[in-house]
Amino acid sequence: MARPKITVGIDLGTATTRCVVLSWQPGSTIPETLASVSIPTKGVRHGYIVNVADATQSIRRVVELAQKESGIAIKKANFSMGGTSLSAETTIGSAIISKSDGEVTAFDIKTALTSAEESLDLKNRRVIFASQISWKLDGKEVTGKPEGMTGVKLEVKMLFVTCLSQHLDDLLSAATDAGVEVLDVIPSSAAAGTVALTERQKAVGVMLVNIGAETVSIAVFENNALIGLTVFPIGSTDITNDIALGFRISLEEAESLKTGNIISTSYPKRKVDEIIEARLSDIFELIDGYLKKIKRSALLPAGVIITGGGSGHALVEGLAKDMLRLPSRIGTEELLAQMKGTVRDSSWFVAYGLAILGKESVNENLGGGKGTGAKGLLKEFLRQFLP
Repeated sequence: MARPKITVGIDLGTATTRCVVLSWQPGSTIPETLASVSIPTKGVRHGYIVNVADATQSIRRVVELAQKESGIAIKKANFSMGGTSLSAETTIGSAIISKSDGEVTAFDIKTALTSAEESLDLKNRRVIFASQISWKLDGKEVTGKPEGMTGVKLEVKMLFVTCLSQHLDDLLSAATDAGVEVLDVIPSSAAAGTVALTERQKAVGVMLVNIGAETVSIAVFENNALIGLTVFPIGSTDITNDIALGFRISLEEAESLKTGNIISTSYPKRKVDEIIEARLSDIFELIDGYLKKIKRSALLPAGVIITGGGSGHALVEGLAKDMLRLPSRIGTEELLAQMKGTVRDSSWFVAYGLAILGKESVNENLGGGKGTGAKGLLKEFLRQFLP
């Protein structure tokens, strides 16, 4: 009898490190959750490592807890990357069809992809994710892959997600020192989209917003492709700081006020809401500015899905709808509810997404190939798009 496949996702967040272990029975599309554990993170600021030794300890500790809960020895995992050094760049690659009869071949596709790659400025940066946005043949859009069609000039539009080399190296070092092999490094918003978004939403146009402790990351999908990604150095911790300053109270009290755990006439709810709304307005202004930059402001039919630890306040959904002029809602745990095991809130979407993506070949799903994150070989990303 075939053994179940075990996959692991580790989300090294700014405030919290989470580890999810899933078990996939042969032929099953719904996994069983063997472990879902979390600990406070040390050594991370704004999503990137500032102290490798502390980050190593965070990874080691969360893995120990996950091993104890699951009974599985964890040696390999997919890791998230969500820091402010993440950047997305769209490039165009082209190729003149090589065959005399004009038939598009795998060689032409590879040439176009290589051309798109060569347009990148990778000084001090590494590619961790690639998304094929569209193909054109003689200036006309092509649905699907163009191999076998006939024409003169082939063009491909690609989105590459990069991070600073030292941030990726620090993550790989911390994982290795903790005794875990990095199978792949995946943008946190891309991993969360696996859980938070449906195929239909990604097809018609949707934005995923993750409000973390010190960062807000957004990912925009259209025609089932990632077409935009960015990270802002602002998060729910800024709301806590604003409340602490507004009422001149400790950060611990401010956090309790933000989450609704303190109700007192000394802290009028109206003033608390005003402080929270002001900071959320700043966040949504940044988001709308990015949507304008990529020409998608108020133009995403499936709207905005909001996740992360900072998405729980009652004001978030309505404010997003008003300021972004799009349907907006908080991400739900519908997919997680189908799994056997403990259901978690939307702050777990990244860790679950990482583990879910581990089920299939990374060549087919992640834009990588086993070990691509560790090796950083861009050509491995491009192989997924070849026939």
